[in-house]
Amino acid sequence: MQKEAIKAQDNKATENAKLPWTAQDTTWMLSLFGTAVGAGILFLPINAGMGGFWPLLVMALIIGPMTYLAHRGLSRFVCSSNIQGSDITQVVEEHFGKGAGKAITVLYFFAIYPIVLIYGVSITNVVDSFMVNQLGMDSLPRWLLSGGLILAMMSVMVAGEKLMLKVTQFLVYPLVVILAFLALYMVPNWKVDALMQLPSAGDFIGTIWLTIPVLIFAFNHSPAISQFSVSLKREHGKDASRKADVILRNTSLMLVGFVMLFVFSCVLSLSPEQLAQAKAENLPILSYLANVYDSAFITYFAPFIAFIAIVSSFFGHYLGASEGMRGIIVKQIEGNGKEVDEKKLDKGILAFMFFSIWAVAIINPSVLGMIEALGGPIIAAILYLMPMYAVYKVDALKAYRGRVTNIFVIIAGLASMTAILYGLL
Repeated sequence: MQKEAIKAQDNKATENAKLPWTAQDTTWMLSLFGTAVGAGILFLPINAGMGGFWPLLVMALIIGPMTYLAHRGLSRFVCSSNIQGSDITQVVEEHFGKGAGKAITVLYFFAIYPIVLIYGVSITNVVDSFMVNQLGMDSLPRWLLSGGLILAMMSVMVAGEKLMLKVTQFLVYPLVVILAFLALYMVPNWKVDALMQLPSAGDFIGTIWLTIPVLIFAFNHSPAISQFSVSLKREHGKDASRKADVILRNTSLMLVGFVMLFVFSCVLSLSPEQLAQAKAENLPILSYLANVYDSAFITYFAPFIAFIAIVSSFFGHYLGASEGMRGIIVKQIEGNGKEVDEKKLDKGILAFMFFSIWAVAIINPSVLGMIEALGGPIIAAILYLMPMYAVYKVDALKAYRGRVTNIFVIIAGLASMTAILYGLL
C-alpha cells in the first residue's frame, strides 16, 4: 500500500512538473500569433469599432478566455488520438467513425478555405492601394498583380514547413514592434467624445452579438492547431497537451494585448463614418489609415504592416485548408478501394488552391461580407462546438468533463452561429 501511494505521488509530481520553455515553443507561439494576427488587425477595427467604444470594451474582456479555451479544446482533441501522427481529420474518424469523419473533414475545409480566399483578395487590394495612393503609380491589371502575389506566397508553402515557420518568425517580429508603435503613435489623435456615447441596452447586446463571428475570425489560429498538436505529440508524447496549454495561453495573451491595443487606438482615432467608408471601399483598416492620415510614418508603414500580416496569416490558413482538402480526397479515393497517388494529389491540391484564390482575387468580393456569412459561423462549429461535443462523447477526453469553462465555450460558439440569424431579423 505504501509503495503504491509513493508511486501515485511520484506520478502526480511528474504530471505537475513544469515543462521548460524552449526556443521551439517561441517559434510555435509566433507562428500561431502570425496565423491569427492578420485577420485581427485588418478587419476587426472596422466591424467592432462601428458599434462604439463600450461594446468594444466588453469584447476585449471576453475574447481572451474565448480564444484560449477554444483553441486549447481543439488541441486536446487532436492530442487525444492513439495513432501517432494523426491530424484532425484522422482523429475525427478515429473517434466518431468514417461517416462523421467525412462530414467534419468537409466542414473543417470550408471553415478555413474561405479565409485563404479572403487573403488573396486583401493582399491584392493592399498592394494596389499602396501603388496608387502612396507611390502615385497606375494600377497594374488586377489579374497580373493578384497572380504574382499569390504565386509568391504559395512558393514559400511549397518549399516546406520548416521554411514557412522561419519566414513567419522573421515576419512576426517586425510586425509586433511596428504594430505596437503604430497603436501608440495614434494616441494623440484619440477622440474622447467616443467615451460619452453609450448605446441602449438592446443596441449594446446586439452589437456584441453581431461582432462575435468577426471576433472569433480575427483571433482564430485553428488552421495551424492540427499540425501544431501533431508536432508536440511527436516531441513530447503524453505531455503534449500540457505543453500545448502553455503555448496557447501565451499566444492568446500576446494576441489580446497587441491586437486589442491596436483596435482601440483605431476606434478612438476614427469616426464611425470613416470606419463605414473603409468597409465600403473593401480595404483593410491599415490601408485606409495610410490614405487618410497626413503622416509619412503611417502612410508608408501601415501598408507594410498589412502586407506582413496577410502573408504571415496566409501561411497558417493555407496549411489548414490544404490539409482539409487532402483529407476529403483521400477518404473518397480510399472509399472507392483505390490507392492514393501522393504526387498527383499534391499537384492537384496546389493547382486548385492557386487558381481558385486567383479567381476570387480578380472578382474582388466584399471581405467583411465573406467573414460574417462564412468565416465566423463555420469556424465556431469546428473550433468551439466540435471539441466540446468530443469531451462528452470520447473516453480519452472524459477527464475534462463537468467544467464551467466548457459551458462558456459552448455559449460563445452558439452565439457566433446564431448571430447571422439575429442580423437577418
